[in-house]
Amino acid sequence: MKTFADILAQDRAIDTLRRAFLADRLPHGLIFAGPTGVGKGTTALALAGLFLCEKPNGDRACEKCESCRAMAGGAHPDYHVIVKELIRYHDKTGKSKGSSLSIHVIRAELNAKAANKPLMGRGKVFIVEQAELMEALAQSSMLKTLEEPAGRTLIILLTDQADSLLSTIRSRCQRVVFNALPDQVVAAALQRRGIGDTDARDAATFARGSIGLALKWIEDGVLPRAREVAATFDTIFQSGHADDLWGMFKKSADAYAEKQLERDELSSKDQATREALGLYLRIAAEHIRARLASDDEAEIERAANIIEAIVRSEDYLDANVNMPLVFQQLAVSLERPRGAV
Repeated sequence: MKTFADILAQDRAIDTLRRAFLADRLPHGLIFAGPTGVGKGTTALALAGLFLCEKPNGDRACEKCESCRAMAGGAHPDYHVIVKELIRYHDKTGKSKGSSLSIHVIRAELNAKAANKPLMGRGKVFIVEQAELMEALAQSSMLKTLEEPAGRTLIILLTDQADSLLSTIRSRCQRVVFNALPDQVVAAALQRRGIGDTDARDAATFARGSIGLALKWIEDGVLPRAREVAATFDTIFQSGHADDLWGMFKKSADAYAEKQLERDELSSKDQATREALGLYLRIAAEHIRARLASDDEAEIERAANIIEAIVRSEDYLDANVNMPLVFQQLAVSLERPRGAV
């Protein structure tokens, strides 16, 4: 079973939860807010095990009771993880790609189940992953459940965009903030998983404090592509020339999309491709952002202009602008003379 001791470098968040549990003052609703892959999900799992334990020892689950054995086996009937892909069980057409958390998922998987009695007696826990993807109607539908759940119930919303949740949701939950992890913590965690020193250090740098993202990117083959993107933007920074930018990004995005389709054949290739392009653009922006620490004003201005152009391209992607056109415009922007606005 996961415990609070398994959570790396999130002392403030863990201390908040520990004190609330020991004082028997855990709220019905919690928002775990922070970057992807920094321990929010692991913390939610650890808190759920403690919350459902029949004989907790302070802030640790006993790991011996029937409830703990069910949690350790991944089969606790009162522990529910809600993800956007559950729409496929509730969409009779079978065509949903699961790109958002639908009201049909929240009603069936959270509201209805929260109204039932716990099967093992201790209570019920609901974890909503990517809560920022909940449709407005879905969020509104859960307000009563958040405010007055039936019996002993804990609802945890995991998100990297807490402010995108409705104010009515935020006001009914306590926010617990999780921070990006130091690169050395991420690298050490990767090395303990058998990842080589160079890959661990590079993945930690590109993932910007996220163990979860670093692991996923290594598994999905993102790391070598990220190195290529970083090297390309170093060249662009120095030369001012952006040769075949779309070709490089398309090759990287296609490989990423294929990996996602292997994992989930019902996912949207277009959506996965746009997600990949956004990913590599963010990697480029973060790589260039390090140059803002320079003492050279011209270098700082050049870096700021490149970052601004990248962010604008991300906005175009989000607005479903034609993908080659987005990168054609980006290439034009990057080839402007230094200091150009």
